Amino acid sequence: MDTDFYRIKRLPPYVIAEVNAMRHAARQAGLDIIDLGMGNPDQPPPQHVIDKMCEVAAKPSAHGYSQSRGIPGLRRAQAQYYGRRFGVDLDPESEVVVTMGSKEGLASLANAITAPGDVVLAPNPSYPIHTFGFIIAGATIRSVPTTPDENYWKALESAMAFTVPRPSVLVVNYPSNPTAEVVDLAFYERLVAWARENKVWILSDLAYSELYFDGNPTPSIMQVKGAKEVAVEFTSMSKTYSMAGWRMGFAVGNRQLIAAMTRVKSYLDYGAFTPIQAAATAALNGPQDMVESNRKLYHKRRDVMVEAFGRAGWDIPPPPASMFAWAPLPDGFKDMGSLEFSKKLLTDAHVAVAPGVGYGEEGEGFVRIAMVENEQRLRQAARNIKRFLGTASSEAA
Repeated sequence: MDTDFYRIKRLPPYVIAEVNAMRHAARQAGLDIIDLGMGNPDQPPPQHVIDKMCEVAAKPSAHGYSQSRGIPGLRRAQAQYYGRRFGVDLDPESEVVVTMGSKEGLASLANAITAPGDVVLAPNPSYPIHTFGFIIAGATIRSVPTTPDENYWKALESAMAFTVPRPSVLVVNYPSNPTAEVVDLAFYERLVAWARENKVWILSDLAYSELYFDGNPTPSIMQVKGAKEVAVEFTSMSKTYSMAGWRMGFAVGNRQLIAAMTRVKSYLDYGAFTPIQAAATAALNGPQDMVESNRKLYHKRRDVMVEAFGRAGWDIPPPPASMFAWAPLPDGFKDMGSLEFSKKLLTDAHVAVAPGVGYGEEGEGFVRIAMVENEQRLRQAARNIKRFLGTASSEAA
Protein backbone atom coordinates (compact mmCIF):
# COMPACT_ATOMS: atom_id res chain seq x y z
CA MET A 1 0.00 0.00 0.00
CA ASP A 2 1.41 3.40 -1.07
CA THR A 3 1.95 5.78 1.83
CA ASP A 4 3.97 8.33 -0.11
CA PHE A 5 1.06 10.78 -0.23
CA TYR A 6 1.33 13.53 -2.84
CA ARG A 7 0.31 16.49 -0.67
CA ILE A 8 2.24 15.34 2.37
CA LYS A 9 5.38 15.21 0.22
CA ARG A 10 4.88 18.90 -0.50
CA LEU A 11 4.78 19.84 3.19
CA PRO A 12 8.17 20.10 4.92
CA PRO A 13 8.46 19.45 8.66
CA TYR A 14 7.01 22.38 10.59
CA VAL A 15 10.13 24.07 11.96
CA ILE A 16 8.32 25.91 14.72
CA ALA A 17 6.98 22.57 16.00
CA GLU A 18 10.52 21.67 17.11
CA VAL A 19 10.63 24.59 19.53
CA ASN A 20 7.05 23.93 20.63
CA ALA A 21 7.94 20.33 21.48
CA MET A 22 10.98 21.46 23.46
CA ARG A 23 8.86 24.00 25.34
CA HIS A 24 6.29 21.34 26.20
CA ALA A 25 8.97 18.93 27.42
CA ALA A 26 10.58 21.64 29.55
CA ARG A 27 7.29 22.48 31.19
CA GLN A 28 6.57 18.82 31.80
CA ALA A 29 9.92 18.70 33.60
CA GLY A 30 8.74 21.51 35.88
CA LEU A 31 10.66 24.42 34.33
CA ASP A 32 9.09 27.88 34.27
CA ILE A 33 9.08 28.73 30.57
CA ILE A 34 8.05 32.25 29.54
CA ASP A 35 6.19 31.55 26.30
CA LEU A 36 6.60 34.32 23.74
CA GLY A 37 6.35 31.90 20.83
CA MET A 38 2.72 31.32 19.92
CA GLY A 39 0.36 34.26 19.31
CA ASN A 40 -2.16 33.01 21.85
CA PRO A 41 -3.97 35.88 23.64
CA ASP A 42 -3.82 35.63 27.43
CA GLN A 43 -6.93 37.76 28.06
CA PRO A 44 -10.52 36.41 28.08
CA PRO A 45 -13.24 37.69 25.73
CA PRO A 46 -15.65 40.35 27.02
CA GLN A 47 -18.06 39.00 29.63
CA HIS A 48 -21.17 39.88 27.60
CA VAL A 49 -19.82 37.69 24.78
CA ILE A 50 -19.35 34.72 27.09
CA ASP A 51 -22.81 35.34 28.58
CA LYS A 52 -24.39 35.34 25.11
CA MET A 53 -22.78 32.02 24.21
CA CYS A 54 -24.03 30.45 27.45
CA GLU A 55 -27.51 31.90 26.94
CA VAL A 56 -27.87 30.50 23.42
CA ALA A 57 -26.23 27.18 24.35
CA ALA A 58 -28.94 26.69 26.99
CA LYS A 59 -31.58 26.55 24.25
CA PRO A 60 -32.38 22.98 23.12
CA SER A 61 -32.73 24.16 19.52
CA ALA A 62 -29.17 25.52 19.40
CA HIS A 63 -27.37 22.19 19.14
CA GLY A 64 -28.20 21.12 15.62
CA TYR A 65 -26.29 21.86 12.46
CA SER A 66 -25.60 25.53 11.87
CA GLN A 67 -25.04 27.36 8.56
CA SER A 68 -21.77 26.91 6.70
CA ARG A 69 -21.66 30.48 5.42
CA GLY A 70 -22.68 31.90 8.80
CA ILE A 71 -25.96 32.81 10.41
CA PRO A 72 -27.60 35.90 8.84
CA GLY A 73 -27.23 38.07 11.93
CA LEU A 74 -23.49 37.47 12.08
CA ARG A 75 -23.00 38.29 8.41
CA ARG A 76 -24.98 41.50 8.91
CA ALA A 77 -22.87 42.37 11.96
CA GLN A 78 -19.66 41.97 9.96
CA ALA A 79 -21.02 44.15 7.16
CA GLN A 80 -21.94 46.80 9.74
CA TYR A 81 -18.44 46.60 11.23
CA TYR A 82 -16.92 47.38 7.83
CA GLY A 83 -19.32 50.29 7.48
CA ARG A 84 -18.41 51.75 10.88
CA ARG A 85 -14.67 51.10 10.75
CA PHE A 86 -13.80 51.60 7.10
CA GLY A 87 -16.79 53.33 5.50
CA VAL A 88 -17.26 50.31 3.20
CA ASP A 89 -20.69 49.05 2.12
CA LEU A 90 -21.01 45.25 1.95
CA ASP A 91 -23.96 43.08 1.00
CA PRO A 92 -24.14 40.48 3.79
CA GLU A 93 -25.86 38.03 1.42
CA SER A 94 -23.28 38.00 -1.36
CA GLU A 95 -20.14 39.75 -0.11
CA VAL A 96 -19.66 38.24 3.37
CA VAL A 97 -18.99 34.66 4.46
CA VAL A 98 -18.18 33.44 7.97
CA THR A 99 -15.10 31.25 8.37
CA MET A 100 -13.67 29.16 11.19
CA GLY A 101 -10.88 31.66 11.67
CA SER A 102 -9.01 33.40 8.87
CA LYS A 103 -6.69 30.38 8.55
CA GLU A 104 -9.53 28.03 7.52
CA GLY A 105 -10.93 30.73 5.27
CA LEU A 106 -7.69 31.15 3.35
CA ALA A 107 -7.35 27.37 2.94
CA SER A 108 -10.94 27.01 1.70
CA LEU A 109 -10.54 29.79 -0.84
CA ALA A 110 -7.22 28.34 -2.01
CA ASN A 111 -8.98 25.04 -2.71
CA ALA A 112 -11.84 26.86 -4.43
CA ILE A 113 -9.82 28.88 -6.92
CA THR A 114 -6.51 27.04 -7.42
CA ALA A 115 -5.73 24.45 -10.09
CA PRO A 116 -2.59 22.26 -10.02
CA GLY A 117 0.26 24.22 -11.55
CA ASP A 118 -1.20 27.68 -10.89
CA VAL A 119 1.32 30.24 -9.69
CA VAL A 120 0.56 32.22 -6.56
CA LEU A 121 2.53 35.22 -5.35
CA ALA A 122 3.00 35.15 -1.58
CA PRO A 123 5.18 37.19 0.78
CA ASN A 124 8.36 35.76 2.25
CA PRO A 125 8.56 35.71 5.23
CA SER A 126 4.88 35.06 5.85
CA TYR A 127 2.45 33.19 8.04
CA PRO A 128 2.59 29.57 6.81
CA ILE A 129 -1.03 29.34 5.57
CA HIS A 130 -0.30 32.12 3.06
CA THR A 131 1.92 29.72 1.16
CA PHE A 132 1.03 26.21 2.28
CA GLY A 133 -2.71 26.69 1.86
CA PHE A 134 -2.02 27.01 -1.86
CA ILE A 135 0.68 24.36 -1.93
CA ILE A 136 -1.81 21.88 -0.47
CA ALA A 137 -4.22 22.91 -3.24
CA GLY A 138 -1.56 22.11 -5.86
CA ALA A 139 -0.21 25.57 -6.66
CA THR A 140 3.37 26.70 -7.13
CA ILE A 141 4.55 29.63 -4.99
CA ARG A 142 6.64 32.51 -6.24
CA SER A 143 7.88 34.62 -3.35
CA VAL A 144 7.71 38.39 -3.20
CA PRO A 145 9.13 40.64 -0.47
CA THR A 146 7.17 41.59 2.62
CA THR A 147 8.56 45.11 2.94
CA PRO A 148 6.28 47.41 0.89
CA ASP A 149 8.98 49.51 -0.77
CA GLU A 150 9.95 49.95 -4.42
CA ASN A 151 11.64 46.54 -4.43
CA TYR A 152 8.21 45.08 -3.74
CA TRP A 153 6.76 46.59 -6.90
CA LYS A 154 9.79 45.55 -8.94
CA ALA A 155 9.30 41.98 -7.70
CA LEU A 156 5.65 42.02 -8.79
CA GLU A 157 6.53 43.28 -12.25
CA SER A 158 9.32 40.74 -12.61
CA ALA A 159 6.99 37.93 -11.56
CA MET A 160 4.43 38.91 -14.17
CA ALA A 161 7.06 39.25 -16.89
CA PHE A 162 9.01 36.06 -16.33
CA THR A 163 6.70 33.49 -14.70
CA VAL A 164 4.95 30.81 -16.75
CA PRO A 165 2.06 30.44 -16.30
CA ARG A 166 1.42 34.01 -15.25
CA PRO A 167 0.52 34.35 -11.57
CA SER A 168 -3.20 34.45 -10.88
CA VAL A 169 -3.28 35.27 -7.15
CA LEU A 170 -1.37 37.63 -4.85
CA VAL A 171 -1.50 37.27 -1.07
CA VAL A 172 -0.91 40.36 1.09
CA ASN A 173 -0.86 40.59 4.88
CA TYR A 174 -0.64 43.95 6.65
CA PRO A 175 -0.10 44.36 9.53
CA SER A 176 2.25 41.54 8.68
CA ASN A 177 2.63 38.33 10.59
CA PRO A 178 5.50 37.88 11.36
CA THR A 179 7.20 41.20 10.52
CA ALA A 180 4.54 43.63 11.89
CA GLU A 181 5.06 45.90 8.87
CA VAL A 182 2.15 48.15 7.86
CA VAL A 183 0.95 49.98 4.76
CA ASP A 184 -1.15 53.05 4.07
CA LEU A 185 -4.18 53.44 1.83
CA ALA A 186 -2.02 54.72 -1.05
CA PHE A 187 -0.28 51.32 -1.12
CA TYR A 188 -3.64 49.56 -1.54
CA GLU A 189 -4.71 52.03 -4.23
CA ARG A 190 -1.60 51.22 -6.23
CA LEU A 191 -2.07 47.51 -5.59
CA VAL A 192 -5.68 47.46 -6.79
CA ALA A 193 -4.70 49.32 -9.96
CA TRP A 194 -1.90 46.79 -10.55
CA ALA A 195 -4.22 43.83 -9.97
CA ARG A 196 -6.88 45.16 -12.34
CA GLU A 197 -4.26 45.78 -15.03
CA ASN A 198 -2.69 42.33 -14.64
CA LYS A 199 -5.92 40.37 -13.97
CA VAL A 200 -4.68 39.02 -10.63
CA TRP A 201 -6.84 38.23 -7.60
CA ILE A 202 -5.73 39.82 -4.31
CA LEU A 203 -6.27 37.99 -1.03
CA SER A 204 -5.73 40.38 1.87
CA ASP A 205 -5.23 39.02 5.39
CA LEU A 206 -6.25 41.75 7.85
CA ALA A 207 -6.28 39.64 11.00
CA TYR A 208 -4.53 42.36 13.04
CA SER A 209 -6.72 45.23 11.87
CA GLU A 210 -7.36 46.59 15.37
CA LEU A 211 -3.92 46.13 16.93
CA TYR A 212 -2.33 49.31 15.65
CA PHE A 213 -0.22 51.70 17.73
CA ASP A 214 0.92 55.31 17.74
CA GLY A 215 -2.45 56.61 16.51
CA ASN A 216 -2.29 55.21 12.98
CA PRO A 217 -5.43 53.13 12.23
CA THR A 218 -4.91 50.23 9.86
CA PRO A 219 -6.61 50.68 6.46
CA SER A 220 -8.55 48.05 4.54
CA ILE A 221 -8.02 47.29 0.88
CA MET A 222 -11.81 47.43 0.56
CA GLN A 223 -11.65 51.21 1.03
CA VAL A 224 -10.18 51.51 -2.45
CA LYS A 225 -12.56 52.18 -5.33
CA GLY A 226 -12.70 49.08 -7.52
CA ALA A 227 -11.27 46.76 -4.86
CA LYS A 228 -14.33 44.51 -4.96
CA GLU A 229 -13.54 43.72 -8.59
CA VAL A 230 -10.28 42.00 -7.66
CA ALA A 231 -10.02 41.42 -3.91
CA VAL A 232 -11.23 39.44 -0.93
CA GLU A 233 -10.21 40.35 2.61
CA PHE A 234 -10.00 38.13 5.68
CA THR A 235 -10.46 39.28 9.25
CA SER A 236 -10.52 37.42 12.53
CA MET A 237 -11.99 37.82 16.00
CA SER A 238 -9.06 35.96 17.55
CA LYS A 239 -6.91 38.94 18.50
CA THR A 240 -9.42 41.80 18.42
CA TYR A 241 -11.72 40.20 21.00
CA SER A 242 -9.34 37.60 22.51
CA MET A 243 -11.40 34.80 20.94
CA ALA A 244 -8.60 32.74 19.38
CA GLY A 245 -9.94 29.34 20.45
CA TRP A 246 -13.46 30.18 19.29
CA ARG A 247 -12.29 30.05 15.64
CA MET A 248 -14.31 32.91 14.23
CA GLY A 249 -13.35 34.84 11.12
CA PHE A 250 -14.73 36.35 7.93
CA ALA A 251 -14.04 36.85 4.26
CA VAL A 252 -15.55 39.86 2.49
CA GLY A 253 -15.36 41.36 -0.96
CA ASN A 254 -15.55 40.06 -4.52
CA ARG A 255 -18.83 38.21 -5.09
CA GLN A 256 -17.37 35.57 -7.40
CA LEU A 257 -14.65 34.65 -4.92
CA ILE A 258 -17.07 34.67 -1.99
CA ALA A 259 -19.48 32.44 -3.94
CA ALA A 260 -16.71 29.99 -4.86
CA MET A 261 -15.49 29.82 -1.30
CA THR A 262 -19.02 29.40 0.05
CA ARG A 263 -19.62 26.52 -2.32
CA VAL A 264 -16.46 24.68 -1.25
CA LYS A 265 -17.24 25.28 2.41
CA SER A 266 -20.72 23.83 1.96
CA TYR A 267 -19.09 20.48 1.17
CA LEU A 268 -16.59 20.67 4.05
CA ASP A 269 -18.44 22.00 7.10
CA TYR A 270 -21.77 22.98 8.61
CA GLY A 271 -20.38 26.16 10.12
CA ALA A 272 -19.31 26.96 13.64
CA PHE A 273 -21.46 26.02 16.64
CA THR A 274 -24.49 28.35 16.59
CA PRO A 275 -23.95 29.69 20.15
CA ILE A 276 -20.43 30.75 19.13
CA GLN A 277 -21.79 32.55 16.08
CA ALA A 278 -24.40 34.28 18.27
CA ALA A 279 -21.67 35.33 20.71
CA ALA A 280 -19.55 36.66 17.83
CA THR A 281 -22.55 38.72 16.72
CA ALA A 282 -22.80 40.14 20.24
CA ALA A 283 -19.11 41.02 20.14
CA LEU A 284 -19.42 42.94 16.87
CA ASN A 285 -22.69 44.66 17.75
CA GLY A 286 -22.06 45.32 21.45
CA PRO A 287 -19.76 47.62 23.42
CA GLN A 288 -16.34 47.98 21.82
CA ASP A 289 -14.40 48.74 25.02
CA MET A 290 -12.48 45.47 24.59
CA VAL A 291 -11.07 46.58 21.25
CA GLU A 292 -9.55 49.74 22.65
CA SER A 293 -8.37 48.08 25.88
CA ASN A 294 -6.64 45.30 23.93
CA ARG A 295 -4.93 47.89 21.76
CA LYS A 296 -3.67 49.75 24.82
CA LEU A 297 -2.62 46.48 26.46
CA TYR A 298 -0.40 45.38 23.56
CA HIS A 299 0.90 48.91 23.06
CA LYS A 300 2.08 49.03 26.69
CA ARG A 301 3.56 45.53 26.45
CA ARG A 302 5.42 46.57 23.32
CA ASP A 303 6.98 49.53 25.09
CA VAL A 304 7.89 47.47 28.14
CA MET A 305 9.41 44.69 26.04
CA VAL A 306 11.46 46.99 23.80
CA GLU A 307 12.80 48.94 26.78
CA ALA A 308 13.53 45.90 28.99
CA PHE A 309 15.09 43.79 26.24
CA GLY A 310 17.15 46.77 25.12
CA ARG A 311 18.59 47.17 28.62
CA ALA A 312 19.31 43.45 28.59
CA GLY A 313 21.46 43.91 25.49
CA TRP A 314 19.01 42.93 22.74
CA ASP A 315 17.82 45.88 20.65
CA ILE A 316 14.41 45.21 19.09
CA PRO A 317 12.71 47.58 16.63
CA PRO A 318 9.34 48.62 18.10
CA PRO A 319 6.55 47.11 15.96
CA PRO A 320 4.00 49.66 14.69
CA ALA A 321 1.14 47.12 14.90
CA SER A 322 0.11 43.53 15.70
CA MET A 323 0.96 41.48 18.80
CA PHE A 324 4.42 40.53 17.52
CA ALA A 325 7.91 41.96 17.33
CA TRP A 326 10.24 40.90 14.52
CA ALA A 327 13.61 40.78 16.21
CA PRO A 328 17.03 40.39 14.56
CA LEU A 329 19.26 37.89 16.32
CA PRO A 330 21.47 39.55 18.94
CA ASP A 331 25.09 40.32 18.17
CA GLY A 332 27.20 37.23 18.58
CA PHE A 333 24.40 34.88 17.51
CA LYS A 334 23.77 35.92 13.92
CA ASP A 335 25.77 33.01 12.50
CA MET A 336 23.90 30.49 14.64
CA GLY A 337 20.64 30.68 12.72
CA SER A 338 17.19 31.39 14.09
CA LEU A 339 16.22 27.79 14.88
CA GLU A 340 19.33 26.98 16.91
CA PHE A 341 19.17 30.36 18.64
CA SER A 342 15.52 29.75 19.59
CA LYS A 343 16.44 26.35 21.03
CA LYS A 344 19.33 27.82 23.00
CA LEU A 345 17.19 30.67 24.31
CA LEU A 346 14.62 28.14 25.51
CA THR A 347 17.20 25.86 27.11
CA ASP A 348 19.43 28.51 28.70
CA ALA A 349 17.08 31.47 29.34
CA HIS A 350 13.75 29.61 29.63
CA VAL A 351 12.20 31.99 27.08
CA ALA A 352 10.34 30.58 24.06
CA VAL A 353 10.24 32.51 20.77
CA ALA A 354 9.43 31.46 17.21
CA PRO A 355 12.38 31.00 14.80
CA GLY A 356 12.13 33.29 11.81
CA VAL A 357 13.06 30.57 9.34
CA GLY A 358 9.73 28.93 10.15
CA TYR A 359 8.09 31.74 8.17
CA GLY A 360 10.22 31.28 5.06
CA GLU A 361 13.86 31.43 4.09
CA GLU A 362 13.81 35.25 4.17
CA GLY A 363 12.95 35.01 7.85
CA GLU A 364 16.36 33.59 8.67
CA GLY A 365 18.28 35.88 11.01
CA PHE A 366 15.16 36.87 12.96
CA VAL A 367 12.82 35.52 15.60
CA ARG A 368 9.19 36.42 16.19
CA ILE A 369 8.35 37.49 19.72
CA ALA A 370 4.69 37.34 20.76
CA MET A 371 3.64 39.87 23.39
CA VAL A 372 1.30 37.42 25.11
CA GLU A 373 2.71 37.51 28.63
CA ASN A 374 2.04 40.29 31.12
CA GLU A 375 4.48 43.10 31.84
CA GLN A 376 5.96 41.37 34.88
CA ARG A 377 6.70 38.26 32.83
CA LEU A 378 8.19 40.32 30.01
CA ARG A 379 10.57 41.94 32.49
CA GLN A 380 11.43 38.52 33.89
CA ALA A 381 12.15 37.33 30.34
CA ALA A 382 14.47 40.33 29.91
CA ARG A 383 16.36 39.44 33.12
CA ASN A 384 16.75 35.84 31.96
CA ILE A 385 17.96 37.01 28.57
CA LYS A 386 20.45 39.44 30.15
CA ARG A 387 22.03 36.59 32.11
CA PHE A 388 22.02 34.39 29.01
CA LEU A 389 23.70 37.03 26.84
CA GLY A 390 26.25 37.77 29.56
CA THR A 391 27.12 34.10 29.95
CA ALA A 392 27.41 33.67 26.20
CA SER A 393 29.74 36.68 25.95
CA SER A 394 31.95 35.30 28.73
CA GLU A 395 32.17 31.91 27.05
CA ALA A 396 33.03 33.53 23.72
CA ALA A 397 35.83 35.51 25.37
